[in-house]
Order: sequence, then C-alpha cells, then structure tokens
Amino acid sequence: MIVNEGGNARSLFSEKVNADLVIVGGGVSGVCSAITAAREGLNVVLVQDRPVLGGNASSEVRLWILGATSHMGNNNRWSREGGLIDELLVENTYRNPEGNPVIFDTIMLEKVIKEENIRLFLNTAVYEVSKKDDDTISAATGFCSQNQTTYIFEAPYFCDASGDGVVAFLAGAAFRMGAESRDEFGEKFAPSKEYGELLGHSIYFYSKDTGKPVRFIPPAYALDDIRKVPRYKTFSLKDQGCKLWWIEYGGRLDTIKATEQIKWELWKVVYGVWNYIKNSGNFPEAETYTLEWVGTIPGKRESRRFEGDYMLRQQDIVEQVQYDDAVSFGGWSIDLHPADGVFSELPGCNQWHSKGIYHIPYRSLYSRNISNLFLAGRTISATHVAYGSTRVMGTSANSAQAVAMAAVIAHERKILPANVLDHIRELQQRLLKSGQFIPGITNGDEADLARNGKAKATSEFSLLSLPENGEIYPMETGIAQLLPADAGKLPAIRFHLQAEEETTVTIHLAISSRTSSFTPDQILEEKKIKLEKGRNCVELHFDTEIPEQQYVFVVLRKNPAVAAYLSNARLTGLLSLFQAENKAVSNTGVQTPPEDIGIDTFEFWTPKRRPEGQNLAMSFSRPLHIYSASNVNNGYARPYLSPNAWAGSLADPHPSLIIKWDQAITIRSIQLSFDTDFDHPMESVLMHHPESVMPFCIRNYYIYDGQGNLVESVTGNYQSRNTITLRTPLVTDTLLIKCEHPADNIPAAVFEVRCY
Repeated sequence: MIVNEGGNARSLFSEKVNADLVIVGGGVSGVCSAITAAREGLNVVLVQDRPVLGGNASSEVRLWILGATSHMGNNNRWSREGGLIDELLVENTYRNPEGNPVIFDTIMLEKVIKEENIRLFLNTAVYEVSKKDDDTISAATGFCSQNQTTYIFEAPYFCDASGDGVVAFLAGAAFRMGAESRDEFGEKFAPSKEYGELLGHSIYFYSKDTGKPVRFIPPAYALDDIRKVPRYKTFSLKDQGCKLWWIEYGGRLDTIKATEQIKWELWKVVYGVWNYIKNSGNFPEAETYTLEWVGTIPGKRESRRFEGDYMLRQQDIVEQVQYDDAVSFGGWSIDLHPADGVFSELPGCNQWHSKGIYHIPYRSLYSRNISNLFLAGRTISATHVAYGSTRVMGTSANSAQAVAMAAVIAHERKILPANVLDHIRELQQRLLKSGQFIPGITNGDEADLARNGKAKATSEFSLLSLPENGEIYPMETGIAQLLPADAGKLPAIRFHLQAEEETTVTIHLAISSRTSSFTPDQILEEKKIKLEKGRNCVELHFDTEIPEQQYVFVVLRKNPAVAAYLSNARLTGLLSLFQAENKAVSNTGVQTPPEDIGIDTFEFWTPKRRPEGQNLAMSFSRPLHIYSASNVNNGYARPYLSPNAWAGSLADPHPSLIIKWDQAITIRSIQLSFDTDFDHPMESVLMHHPESVMPFCIRNYYIYDGQGNLVESVTGNYQSRNTITLRTPLVTDTLLIKCEHPADNIPAAVFEVRCY
C-alpha cells in the first residue's frame, strides 16, 4: 500500500527510449515500415496514438486497403503491392476472408509483436520535437494517456508515418496544404489558381438484421433534414462500411485543427441517414435492422503534404514516367472529391485513371530540409493532384517499405536519407529481395547463388489449348484473351463462337503502347469474321510480327448476337478481360475526360472476380512455351511482360524444379515465390473473398539436395513468399524442389528461387 498525504506539485512518469529508427504513426504504412526495418536488424520504436494499429484500416475506421489493383476496375494487371503489405493481405485473406476488421486488427498486432526488434507504444501521442541543429531531429516526445508516462524517443533517424505529419511539422519540415496552381507544375487537372480546399474526412456505419422489428429514436443532434444531403434519393440499405465513403465532410476547413468539429458534423449526417432509412417509410425492408456500429474517429484523406527533393506530379501518373530511383509504384486513380463532400451537388468524386501503374521515386520519400527525416504514408512529396492517387493505403504501405529499407542502408553506412540516393541500386535490390515489386527492375543480387545455377525441370507446361467447359459468354460486352507472346508471329488460333443469326464479328490483335500498361490501345491487325447462325469454328492467322516479348490481346468486339465459349483452365499469368463497367471506381467502359485536363482517353478491359472470369476457350497450331524452368531466375517474381513462372505439366504428378551448379556451393537460406494471384485486390475489410487460399498457390512442396536427402518439407503454404532458413548450412551442387499441383486443372507454378 502507498500512503502519500502530498501537498507539493508532482510530475507524472517519464522515460527515455533509444532506438536506431523511430517511426511515428502505427497505420498500415508505419506497421509495414517497422516490420521491414526490424527484420533487417534495426532496433525500431513504433509510436501509435491510438489503442490499435492500422489507422484507416483498423476497426476504429474500417476502410479497406486498396492500391493499384483498384477493385480490379482498371487496366493494372497483377499489380497488388508486394512485400509486407502483400504478406498482411494474404494472411488476412487466409484467416479472415469475411473481412472482419477486428480480426485484421489482431493480424497487424501479431505481426508487430512477433518482431523482437520492435518496441511498440500504443495510445502515445507525440507532441514535441527536439533538434540537434536546424535540420536534424534529436528526439520526439510523446505522452501515453493510459499509463501517464511521457516518453522521450531518441534516434539518429525518424520516419513520419502519422498521416498529419506531426513530427515533420514540429521539426520545421517544408510542407503544403491545398492545391497548387496549374502553372506551378504544369498540371492541367490542377485549378487555375491555388486554393486551400482539401479532401474531407469520412465516418462509416454498419447495420445488422436482428430478425425482429427494431425501432430507432435518433439522438437530438442527428441531421434534421435529409434533403441537405443531395444523394439521399440513392440510399440503399445494403450500403455499409466503407461503401459509405461519400459520407464526407471538412474539405473547406483545416482538416487537422478542425477534426473534432468535422467528426461531429459527420455524426450528425450518419445518424440522420440512419433515421431516414429507418423512419421515412421508404425502406420497409429496414424494419428488422439495427444500427450495429458507428465510427468514433473520422478517416482522414488529406492534410499536410511534405516536400522532398522531388514532388510527384500529375504527368508522372498519367504518362507513367520511368525513374532511375524508382522504389515503389502506384496505380490508384487520380481521385479528387468536392470540397463540400456529402453536401455537394457534384458527384462524390472525380476518378481519372492512368493506362497502367507508375513509378514513385525515392526522392519523394524524405524531407528536403530536415536531414534525418523519412516520409511515409500519405505525407510523401506529391502535388495535390498526384496525391489524389498516392494517398491510398496500399500505395502508401508499399512506399513505406522502401523508406524502411532506405533507413537500414543509412544506418549501416552512417549516411543521411538523401545520400541513400547514391546507393539506389542497392536499395532497389534489397527491396526486391524482401518481396517488393518495382516495375522494370529485375533481380541483380550478386549474393543470390541461384542466379549462377542452371534451372531445369522434370516437366514444363506447354499451352496448346484452353479446353471448352460447355459455358458460353454472351458478348453484350467485348471479351479479350490476354496472351503472353515472344517476338515473332503468333501461332494460328482456333476457337468457337455461337451466333443467333448471320452476323459479323470484329477481332483485333492489340498490344499496349506503354510498358507497365495493360491497355490494348495499339491495334496491330483487324479481322472481320462472318458467322453463320449456330456454332462457328473461327481460325485466326495473324500476319503481324510481334516486335518483342510482351502480352498481346486477342480482342472480340461487342456483338450481342454472338456468344464465346469459355474454359475452366486456370493458369498463372493468363487472364480473360471484359470491356465492362465497374462504377465503384468510375469505370464506365471507356474513360472520356473533358478536353485539356491532361488525362488520357482509353477503354477499360478488366477481369471478372472469381469464381467467374474463366479464360476464353481456344487452341493453338503450335504450343506456347511460356512456362520454362529458366523463368525462375529471370529477375521477376510476378507476371509483368510475361508470366515469369515455371509451371509443371499436369500430366506430371510430382513436377520438380531443379537448380544445378557447376560445383558444390554452400546454401544457408532458400527463398521461393509463389502465385497468390497478384491481380486479386484482397480488400482487407467488408468484401468477402471466395477462397482463403489463392487457387494458383502451391500448398505442398519438398526440397532435396543432390544426394536425394530431404532438406525441408512444407505443407499447407498459402503465402506469396517462403523463406527457409536452414538449421545447418547445406553443401550441394543440386537443389530439387518437388511440388504438388494446387488442383487438378491448375499446374504447380513457381515465380522465383533465390539461394543465399
């Protein structure tokens, strides 16, 4: 027992904490950055001002994580972000395909606390920064409301992943709020004059059917006149969670200082919306529904943006500019919202897509005037227009992993963040090793022993046909088959079409005009095929020479009188595409922007979600040899210009991949990369996923040495990357990886093998 009669003023607890890297902000970006740095050996402090990790993705806000995949509603194929964010999303899909945000909280927390090199401080808000000199941070001070302790976090490097940029702001880092003028960066989508309007905050709600009548008495502060919300006529009882993104407010206010004011206004709207649904009489189906959950803190979109040595611009996104210092990529649309949010008569957003994914350069990921400060999450160096794309969590987390690896290099070399630019190739290679995908950057890791070995296999899948399954697809929209092709002519292609009447179908052979794009905007050849009523056999002989290895599109243009036959064959790096709408991301089949806003006009060709999305049934006059064993060390670990995978023959019950060296080598660890369908967005909450394990992923495999000794056996795998650290170093001249096919109609496939 403690007895203290007191009388004098007292101080609360205080503690100094030292680390190699202090990361402020425990959203998805901060989590991915902390784990990456910790796994590379840094002592990391992760400071989060909320009781849970995840930020906008947490159970407190409940926004799904998205990035370049954009609900599969754009032309970005196989573009789910890699590395840590991929690991989190794959894990969540395995454990939580229903999209329960509380379960996702536990996954993020588990991943962090499993890392011995991370010290996590929850409920701790940073409010002060100390500086060694004008451009160097020495410490950040935070207060934990739960244990009444002030923490002084000291480190040579700091990373601001706080969303509002609290550390960067307190340190005096150069920043911006609001939109730049059109003239400053030559952005045609920017306003003619700069202004201070911002993207607003949102609060979501969930409802539940109780199976019995439930009444609702609104709180006194609920919005009294639903007509103040122009889109009230489009309300649906089915919309809940982050499908209510349009309940947005605050764009005309200071989205940091006025956050509490904005929150109260959003609460008014939420309870007003629910009152309208329950009590207007326009939703009789809502009689048995109750309001299950309402957010208590708003999800923020925009506040401060900090200046790096380069500010990403609209042109970088639209034109897919390639940068030598690329360390990440984006692909979400340029997504800007009206300043009045839910009270605006304008559409809730303007989403303009690029033709494919774009580079994010390292120069945008550190402060230009605070020498030891990295920028992660939505604080990175981008204009207001470009920020409309870079701000989403998948993209932010991808860049945050790059920041962490840059901090590792800075720590090892005792240099400042800006000087890591002199070691950009090392940074890129270490990111690839950790699972990151950087468009156009291939594995050149000199320490990877597999690069010097020769890969062969007991069998290789040859694509001779995609057999019909009896189903047909009525061509109310166009359908296309995306095929990998080597330089030269395609083999003859044969398939069947069912016609209701005599008609003509137009078929295009097309490619993309830009690397990192899957937009069939360059037509190489057109054929018009006359069809008789009934089943028609179509044989295509294209004369065009494909200039280099790339994906090509065999496009069947829309014809409602025709149906195409489908195939159940599922293969790594092979997709059918449809010119269909996806209104969730402003995809209406064709992007037709107003003139002179610097946005491209093009068609959307997108896949369907499983269990739909079968390939177009077809056969070839000669097989496509696209799944060679040599692909496992070609430098890519996902489909890009080709599938980049070895796949075994389905006739081979235990296809085996063999890496052979000229002489014995010593192996301490083995990394394998598998196909977890990088085209699938894996939204973290709300959306239900049809499988917990991606159908292309090898579940079971066995590794043997050159003498036939079992080195490792793995069963039940579901992750994209497996790293096997051997208990004792293995000396061998041969590595054999014996695989099991994931399913009877899906061949075993491996993207990459690395050995160290």
